[in-house]
Amino acid sequence: MSKSWIRRGFNRVARIVGRAADPKKENFPVLEGHPVAQQHAEVAVETHDTVRKKDQVLKEFKIYRWSPDHLNNKPYLHSYFVDLSNCGPMKIKAEDDSSLSYRRSCREGICGSCSMNIDGTNTVACLRPINADTSKPTTITPLPHMFVIKDLVVDLTNFYQQYKLIEPWLKTTKPPKDGREYRQSPSDRIKLDGLYECILCACCTTSCPSYWWNPEEFLGPADLLHAYRWIADSRDEFTEPRLQALTDDHTRLYRCRTIKNCTATCPKSLNPADAINKMKTRHLVSTSRKG
Repeated sequence: MSKSWIRRGFNRVARIVGRAADPKKENFPVLEGHPVAQQHAEVAVETHDTVRKKDQVLKEFKIYRWSPDHLNNKPYLHSYFVDLSNCGPMKIKAEDDSSLSYRRSCREGICGSCSMNIDGTNTVACLRPINADTSKPTTITPLPHMFVIKDLVVDLTNFYQQYKLIEPWLKTTKPPKDGREYRQSPSDRIKLDGLYECILCACCTTSCPSYWWNPEEFLGPADLLHAYRWIADSRDEFTEPRLQALTDDHTRLYRCRTIKNCTATCPKSLNPADAINKMKTRHLVSTSRKG
């Protein structure tokens, strides 16, 4: 406790005298247990420290462009140069090129709309800090292995149809005792941590090779994570029918090869691979008991 207090005090004094501590050693207690957010915070601090020392920081952004209005034109990367020392949200679209298309809404990592691939990693753009290294450009492309509607907007129809297939709502046969809500103990509630936080951004699903190869059959990490969220819920009374629906066609669940791209790329630091493995275990245990 004392070491943490001393470290925070040193960093505060270091900033005042203009020699801030290494941002990669910065302490962010509020982000404990969220490695992706911790990493983003470190990059954001480092970027801020770099930008504030210069009058102008020109950064190149190479952004994927394609429009259905010009079907004969091949997709290409368009370069935009942004001064990071004078840059606000949606700088490129608002001031440089209003024709650039992408989804966005909350700006806080809640809606999952702005999912795209930035420098080779699927993420939500609103949470991804800008890398202030001007020696190399930032490359932004649509989510991989998806049909592109325009620019950075991809077709998520199949993704949402599969989400609907798992019936993502509480299913019971009896009304709540008090007629108001279905209650559960704190110990049962904590079992849902790491499951309910999914924002359906599709970053994990579009990073999964098993989904690339079988998008019509395999449900993908995001939808399976949500499926397990309801299977693990103590208030739900349809655990067995849910498992049966997922395993009648083995490709829906067992196409997963535990590659773990999904876990590596999740912008919310969730672990879809672990949830899928737990669901497989529950199904195998249930099958062995019946046998």
